[in-house]
Amino acid sequence: MATVQILIRKVLWKNHLFFPITMWFLSRVIIWTTMLLITPNFFASINQHWGIFDAWDGLHYRAIATTGYEFINDGKQHNLAFFPLFPFSIRVLMQLGLSFEVAGLLINNLAFLAALYCLYLWLKEFYGKKIAQWGTAVLCFYPASMFTGVIYTEGLYLFLSTATLRAFDQKQYSLMAIWGAMATATRPTGLALIPALIMASVKERRSVIAYLASLATTAGVLLFSLYCAVRFHDPLAFIAAQRGWRPSLGFDWQGWLNMLMQIVVGERNWQFGWVKTSSGFINDPWHPLIFTVISFGGYCLYYFRKSLIAAKLVYGFYTSVLLLLIWADVHFMNQLLNAFMVLGGIYCLWYCRQQLTSVTIMYGFCGVGLLLASGGTISLSRLAYGIVPLSVAMGMLVSRHPRLGSFTLGLFVVLLAKLAVGFAQEQWVG
Repeated sequence: MATVQILIRKVLWKNHLFFPITMWFLSRVIIWTTMLLITPNFFASINQHWGIFDAWDGLHYRAIATTGYEFINDGKQHNLAFFPLFPFSIRVLMQLGLSFEVAGLLINNLAFLAALYCLYLWLKEFYGKKIAQWGTAVLCFYPASMFTGVIYTEGLYLFLSTATLRAFDQKQYSLMAIWGAMATATRPTGLALIPALIMASVKERRSVIAYLASLATTAGVLLFSLYCAVRFHDPLAFIAAQRGWRPSLGFDWQGWLNMLMQIVVGERNWQFGWVKTSSGFINDPWHPLIFTVISFGGYCLYYFRKSLIAAKLVYGFYTSVLLLLIWADVHFMNQLLNAFMVLGGIYCLWYCRQQLTSVTIMYGFCGVGLLLASGGTISLSRLAYGIVPLSVAMGMLVSRHPRLGSFTLGLFVVLLAKLAVGFAQEQWVG
């Protein structure tokens, strides 16, 4: 038996042909089992069919794929804010006889598998196998990877943007231009690739072809702009449509203050004040108390990690996780993940800046900068998850501390399942 276990570990975890698909398969099992089997047993009203994967943004992609774009410049929410490649791809498969749900799931999930292979091979070539494994695992099990298992653009955009970065580092400029153009036609954050590629070309003193290929990546968004000019008589209509979701541009300092304070003191305490009840007590005394206990307990586990035996460290860590899950609702988890992915991602990028390739660090900061300048804090964790250098930097960081990395992945898996439950209930999970 021991020999068989060793053989399985060597095949699955050390062979680059099996590692990405193993990670992909395990994450699909967690997402789909939670949504299709576990959640319906606790909530009788949950759908047990393909429609469970079609919610929130999926409704807009359905409308685009079936009836096309609609837009009126009135400041309200219109589906022109969603870039065209993903719904267009769904429409092509629907013409072949597949339903919208099956087409959307196939594209997103298979594209995410391709993204994992592309990421693993890229990191293995430039950073080594250890970082490749950790980076792939972080991308696969981070809670926002739940959106790679439903009808969203995460899987497709991660594949196209990762392929663009890998092609740049490999100096395959024709492929870089093709993948980059498709990325800028998939998500607004794809626009961050353009300055990142140009700045990386300048820093590394690349040839003229690198600059031309970088500029060629604008083809995707330019074609979308041309469509807007023909259909809506405004080449920038897709930008105007963004105002329905993010009314103002620039850094939303008030939104960030609200988000951070709600994490620390609780939404009710921050919104209504500390002493507003008739009895003169704090509205929600448990939130700041439990937050303090969990934070202090986590700090103690980290500070005394070298003197604690492994069993106590594991039990203490997952006791904190269990307390967090029992106490926290989906809204709090969204706020916490928003802050963690952006602030933690910035820290990891800066901490690992000397080891990351130029285009990786450039795109990471350009992407985060675009998110911060877009106004609002909605969906920050999901959008930042789509910026693959953040996961690369996190993987690089935890690869230096394997025990911390194991705990982190354990927490990610639990939160991934929790977000899948929320999505299945059609709650807003980012």
